[in-house]
Amino acid sequence: MESYHAVLEAIASSHEQGVLATIIHIDGSAYQKEGACMWISESGRTAGLLSGGCLEETIAIQAKDVLQHQQAHMTTFDMRQEDDFSWGQGAGCNGIIQVLLEPVTAEMRADWLAVKACLDRGEHVLLARTLDGETSGRKNFFFCSESGRRFGGFCGEMTPKLRSLLDSAPLFQGKNGICIIDGVQFYIQHYWPKPRLVIFGANPDAKPLVSFAKQAGFFIVVTDWRPALCSKEHLPDADEWVVGFPSKTVPQLGLNERDFVVIMTHHFQRDQEIIALLRDQPLFYLGVLGPKRRTARLLSASEIPSWIHSPVGLAIGARGPEEIAISIIAEMISVLRNGPASKKKTT
Repeated sequence: MESYHAVLEAIASSHEQGVLATIIHIDGSAYQKEGACMWISESGRTAGLLSGGCLEETIAIQAKDVLQHQQAHMTTFDMRQEDDFSWGQGAGCNGIIQVLLEPVTAEMRADWLAVKACLDRGEHVLLARTLDGETSGRKNFFFCSESGRRFGGFCGEMTPKLRSLLDSAPLFQGKNGICIIDGVQFYIQHYWPKPRLVIFGANPDAKPLVSFAKQAGFFIVVTDWRPALCSKEHLPDADEWVVGFPSKTVPQLGLNERDFVVIMTHHFQRDQEIIALLRDQPLFYLGVLGPKRRTARLLSASEIPSWIHSPVGLAIGARGPEEIAISIIAEMISVLRNGPASKKKTT
């Protein structure tokens, strides 16, 4: 998932000064895309990745100089050469990568904590950072959340173009990178809250799905009517445990168009009840464990709507809970990156 979640967690939990390194432009191909970032504390601790290990050591060395002089620095890495005498010793990523290293001052730390607070509330945040002229200082940063909160030291106005970039970005997407707005060069980045995965069913086969999805960056909610299963002791990697029957828990969950849902209770009547309650919910992803014919029976229909993923997961020939969990997560990531299927009303 997006590296900025780990970076923001590191900034929030650290009392040290540090440097934020962000990929702001790529020409060609690279392991990561624009927006990937890395935090380097003054003691050398790191969070996030810029590459598969090709850049991190050099970035950490450069970060010491940035921190010492409290001055932002842009550096460029040419990864196109495949011989051992070029930079990167044969990385061969076939791209030129531009990285901005920024000291995180006390003022800037407050801004990054404000970004994290917005994400924790489920809000999308847009960053517009000026790149013209002086590259250092809080005055170059402008943040705006989807609820309208603005922070950062940039004194310019919220132009219609910036407002459009915030409002028109597809869910969990939006193009990061350098652009010119009203004659000013900006680096634009979208920050999205972690996608929430709601799992109906806390049977033993939910354990690998919860664990792997957590590692992939989802915020995990497990709901089941059996308290002994729907608990921290049984599923320690979940973020929330909601106990109750679907008629109670579905309204309580406040599901919306950003949510991922997997139904895996192994109880036909319960699954039928859950699907009936979810049919009109504007979900980002809905998957149902089990063969198509079972899902059709759950719906009392001859055809399954295109927006319901059944059987849930990519068709990789998965066997057992762990492989099935991997197939489900792979499918959710595919939908996350490419957008959900259109939800067609069925009668």
